[in-house]
Amino acid sequence: MSFIVWGWMRLAEEEVKKKSPMLMIVGLIVVGLILAGGMSYFIATKVMTDSVGKVPTREPGIFVKLGDAKEGVIVNVGGVKSGRFLKVGVVLELDPVKSGSKEGKIPSATETKILDSVLQLLRAQKIENFDPNKQEELKMQIKAEVNKVLGENTVYEVYITNFVLQ
Repeated sequence: MSFIVWGWMRLAEEEVKKKSPMLMIVGLIVVGLILAGGMSYFIATKVMTDSVGKVPTREPGIFVKLGDAKEGVIVNVGGVKSGRFLKVGVVLELDPVKSGSKEGKIPSATETKILDSVLQLLRAQKIENFDPNKQEELKMQIKAEVNKVLGENTVYEVYITNFVLQ
């Protein structure tokens, strides 16, 4: 009987020796996955929140459409003799405090100053400057011009809602 037990134990030891490398490989894979998960969690919580936390926040602006409510602004461009007209819808997002707004509207005198400065800017442009690829530059110029009139950092954003040159 002891021979049978001894034989059985020997078979069990051989199986353990065969399974041992397999268990070690499985254990290493599990440890690697746990480490990868921990690193991912660290990156997601620490690094990403640091970069997201640096985004400047501002209060919502008020939107002002320049010119006629339907037509927008119509201006002669390229000089008097060119015969070219620009119909453009320009919407400005303004800082409600710096723009002097009351109940979401700016005073008519301020709106007149803004419209005058934008019209002068548009009239002074050459036809080449109205290329669709240069619209971002035109928006930056409008923003800078209106900020000169109203004060620094009053304009949050300039939106061009329609643009027809003929």
